[in-house]
Amino acid sequence: MNIKLLSKLLLLCSLYGISAQAQSQNNVKEPVSSHAVILEQALKEKGFDHKAVEIMIVDFPPLGVSAAHRHPCPTFGYVLSGELVSVFEGKSHTYKAGDSFYETPEGLHNSTRNPSKTKPAKLLAFFIKDDPGVTIIPEKK
Repeated sequence: MNIKLLSKLLLLCSLYGISAQAQSQNNVKEPVSSHAVILEQALKEKGFDHKAVEIMIVDFPPLGVSAAHRHPCPTFGYVLSGELVSVFEGKSHTYKAGDSFYETPEGLHNSTRNPSKTKPAKLLAFFIKDDPGVTIIPEKK
């Protein structure tokens, strides 16, 4: 895989995603996001020693949320459908279908939520991680 191809893939892909239970202030359980890893590949090319790529799809049902977490690796996100409100390092961002973003390693991803009461949202998350390595670390409460 050449660097240009990887760069293009990084622009189109992303990260985010964690399946976790969340509760609203009135203690009613909110729908939870879910994710599925669609690719995990060790990189054998020069300059990528002990690195791997992981790509996942994160589904957010209407009003779905994810709990606070961190990614120990560069994370790229691309919203495939719907809308997401993401709080990263204390700053709120709204992303719509076709939007992409980048999160720095170890940054606190306070939350992500689908604000729609009727429409699901879908996110493509792309990570460049240590091989072997994890992509999601739940935030300690």
